[in-house]
Amino acid sequence: MAEKACSNTGCTKESCEGCPSAKQGQQSFAVELNVYSEVKHVIGVVSGKGGVGKSMVTASLANELAAKGYRVGIMDADITGPSIPRMYGLTGPAEADDNGILPVFTDNGVKVMSINLLMPDPESPVIWRGPILANMVKQFWSDVIWGELDYLLVDMPPGTGDVPLTVFQSLPVDGILIVTSPQELVQMIVKKAYNMAKMMNIPVLGVVENYSYLKCPDCGKEIPVFGKSKVDEAAGALGLPVAGKLPIEPSLTELSDAGAFAQARNPYLEGAVKAVQTL
Repeated sequence: MAEKACSNTGCTKESCEGCPSAKQGQQSFAVELNVYSEVKHVIGVVSGKGGVGKSMVTASLANELAAKGYRVGIMDADITGPSIPRMYGLTGPAEADDNGILPVFTDNGVKVMSINLLMPDPESPVIWRGPILANMVKQFWSDVIWGELDYLLVDMPPGTGDVPLTVFQSLPVDGILIVTSPQELVQMIVKKAYNMAKMMNIPVLGVVENYSYLKCPDCGKEIPVFGKSKVDEAAGALGLPVAGKLPIEPSLTELSDAGAFAQARNPYLEGAVKAVQTL
């Protein structure tokens, strides 16, 4: 089949492929990073549905990376349901100067920015439409003085709506981790997140299964509270590695409720740590 002639005025090429005029017409949604920031890698933490402990996985991964000496930040992009500040016991308002907004430090040195650190009352609901939510996420990239970071983890809201789309289009995302759980919906959850990432040309670094099992404190037996794990099958069907199987750990919940998550360690995320270290 003959190639379609280039439609740009004055172009003598036989097709639009490689035409400078065509390239100029392509719209870019990329947002410039704050001039006082240098972020080496941006990692998205995503899920096809809510309730799988995505924020806990994000914070746990941040802690593990920080413990290895990396400079880490968390962008809480779940604007309508932010939980990261509460987990670390952080309160606002965040400080700002003429150069931008300053992130708040956790006790273990992780930099955090969240809508809850900008609002006078963290319990006030954020009742905004999609475009405003998306613009807030862009400002977290362009207006926040992140300084020098090895990894910026983006805790995204569940699903494939405006905010995840904005993150994928506007930020230089190096890869994503998909968080899921053992329930029957696991394959659908993974596939939805995987398909969106594929459409946006974002690499998937691996799949993390949360609530994988409960370890008996007396005998050490692993009890599959939510049913037998299906993550190996779901990830394998898509050619993805399993980056961790996280048990139900009451101590992590206690630290989160106490605002002391900086003390939390999660060795079950070693696979996810290795995945981001390959970037």
